[in-house]
Amino acid sequence: MSLGNRNRITSYGPGHVIVAGQRHTRNLIVMADRLIPGWGPANAGGFLLEHMEALVQLEPELVLVGTGTRLVFPRHEIMTWLPLRGIGLEFMDTGAACRAYNFLLGEDRRVAAALLIA
Repeated sequence: MSLGNRNRITSYGPGHVIVAGQRHTRNLIVMADRLIPGWGPANAGGFLLEHMEALVQLEPELVLVGTGTRLVFPRHEIMTWLPLRGIGLEFMDTGAACRAYNFLLGEDRRVAAALLIA
């Protein structure tokens, strides 16, 4: 299946992610049809419910949260807030989130990658 002009992540590394040919050096949310720069906490330990609320408004079926160069789990209330609203939620390192996002994008899933750029 061709990804066409959808927002595919073409590269990632320390301090950056490249989406649809554009380099991003700040946290962002990536979906097939939109990019939202400036999302999220300064680090993985700073997740607040307001960060999750921004994701609900996008109506994804699944959110992949990339927590930087290593996997960091947030507080329990953060981990359960989206699933209690019927939205799947997975935390992983940012590289894994980028790879999983591209795979699910290719499957035409309504997925959001919420990426902390470390």
